[in-house]
Amino acid sequence: MFKAESWSDQKIETIIGNLLRVGVSISAVVVAFGGFLFLMRHGKTLPDYYTFQGEPAALRGFHGIVDNAIALQGRGMIQLGLLILIATPVVRVIFSIWAFAVERDRMYVGFTIIVLAVLLYSLFGAGAAL
Repeated sequence: MFKAESWSDQKIETIIGNLLRVGVSISAVVVAFGGFLFLMRHGKTLPDYYTFQGEPAALRGFHGIVDNAIALQGRGMIQLGLLILIATPVVRVIFSIWAFAVERDRMYVGFTIIVLAVLLYSLFGAGAAL
């Protein structure tokens, strides 16, 4: 389907650069929109600095964040934007694995799989070990 000859290093670097730009841009737009919604609904609320109030339980998991974002809740939109920002380099590494596989560069596929494993462990596994 994809031939290695049609995928030059320059083309792959361009795709990766565009992938990172698009991911960061989408994240920024989602966070800004969420901030706008939050300020429209809660901008005049006085903060209570005497009592620490963490994130609501609904915003501590992926499904709760997505549900809040779909409901156009400001905090949910902000956190969804941050999840998109975190996912951007993960998608970049996954694309790199695919691109190296298309080029039949086994050594870089192996190195990049190791990078992906470390990245995923730092996102999901490190907190469980503490």
